[in-house]
Amino acid sequence: MKYNFDEVINRYDTCSMKYDSNKTLGAKTTPMWVADMDFKSPPAVCEAVHKAADFGIFGYSLPDSGYYDAVIGWYKRHFNWVIEKDWIVVTQGVVAALAAAVEAFTNHNDRIMIQRPVYYPFSNVISQNGRIIVNSPLILENGEYKIDFEDMEKKISEQNVKMFFLCSPHNPVGRVWTKEELIRLTNICVKYNVILVSDEIHSDFTFGENVHFPTMTVNEKIKDLLITCTAPSKSFNLAGFQTSNIIISNPALRGRYKNVLTKTSHSLLNCIGIQALKAAYNESDEWLFELKKYLSGNLEYFSEYLKKNMKHIHLIKPQGTYLLWVDFREMEMTPQQLEIFMKKKAKLWLDGGEMFGTEGNGFERFNIACPRSVLKTALDNLKNAYDTVFSN
Repeated sequence: MKYNFDEVINRYDTCSMKYDSNKTLGAKTTPMWVADMDFKSPPAVCEAVHKAADFGIFGYSLPDSGYYDAVIGWYKRHFNWVIEKDWIVVTQGVVAALAAAVEAFTNHNDRIMIQRPVYYPFSNVISQNGRIIVNSPLILENGEYKIDFEDMEKKISEQNVKMFFLCSPHNPVGRVWTKEELIRLTNICVKYNVILVSDEIHSDFTFGENVHFPTMTVNEKIKDLLITCTAPSKSFNLAGFQTSNIIISNPALRGRYKNVLTKTSHSLLNCIGIQALKAAYNESDEWLFELKKYLSGNLEYFSEYLKKNMKHIHLIKPQGTYLLWVDFREMEMTPQQLEIFMKKKAKLWLDGGEMFGTEGNGFERFNIACPRSVLKTALDNLKNAYDTVFSN
């Protein structure tokens, strides 16, 4: 490969949330939890950041026409999605954008639907803003998660759901929703006039023949009810710049959304993040292509290692994202016991499945966006711990 994803970079004592937020675990514990990568961002991004730093003035900043062109160009090239400049609303991160949507389009005690197990900030921004969570759990069937459309529609109808949070591709279970699934889901939202907030931050990561369809492209009828959340953060390891783009084609919804951002003073972007995004979307296609090949290799390595060495642990085969959802239920441990097992015996720092809802009990989420040698060490440590449980 042109780019060296095997390089191991010491991230300790760099103000890294992933590495430095729990010093009690020690350097022998491998962090594979929060969804950022252990790879340097693309060379073009690093060069753009250096140039901005050398300029030496870091004042309040606004995105220029080149910024919008970069966003529009990326989604046209990679997803055949034609976005108009006016549809783009900049925010300081997707989680902040979700909270803004809750504030803009719902009232206190309104009901918002999610599909657990799901990215845990979904639940947080609903409950912390005084709204009520309505859960329509995904169904695990023959090793693959599916949407329970009957349960979804019944609860929307009976509980007067006002908003739906969709994770597409899905974090943590790794589903890439088919066009047919998205059409059926959006038709239900249209039928009951439910605002659909689609978090598509992992859209650049799909495996094999799986294809991500931007929700806006599958059903013309959903456009006036849709808020799509995007960002370059997962694809190019730019989460620290807190630069996101929310796509809203309905001018009335967009106006209400912007009003909330203005009230909370969250309408300005990181000045260097603007330059990083342009370099990522304009100059880093090749880097991302090679990254996805490397991650596919990590996925294959992880899958084969489990099959060969730990028959009581099962990977839910992902269709997308670089996050793996792994089933430990045959170990018959409580969530607390499993956490102790991971941190104390396996020396792994993971996101426990219960964080994503009770449907995640007995599961763990692994972030495999790391050098292969780090992944190997993590799996060797897991095997050693596993062998102490299944010694016979």
